[in-house]
Amino acid sequence: MTTNRRVAVTSPQTRLAHARRRHRGRWRPATLDPADAERAVRLYRAQRTRSALALALLFALVFGLPVLLAAFPALDELRLLGIPVSWIAVAVLPFPAMVTLAWWQLRRAERTEDAEGPG
Repeated sequence: MTTNRRVAVTSPQTRLAHARRRHRGRWRPATLDPADAERAVRLYRAQRTRSALALALLFALVFGLPVLLAAFPALDELRLLGIPVSWIAVAVLPFPAMVTLAWWQLRRAERTEDAEGPG
């Protein structure tokens, strides 16, 4: 019989998960430097406030388009290239609008970070 010790080979993520489980209490990520933490909180609040408008526009798009189509049933009769305009509005319009909205919100968030300046 050999005296070699058996060793379990695991990935770093598994070892990290086991270490978290052994640690008592909730696992928390490393904390920021107090000056950086204050800046991060200010940025978070400013970006959260600015994102409310983008979120409202997204809801208006997602829920307003069906309401608009229900309000104007004549769009079902109107055809473009043989396809009802209401179908085109549902299939084509929302996705470029969402991409544009996401791009606009990203630029606003970056401008907020630039205005805050480096930490």
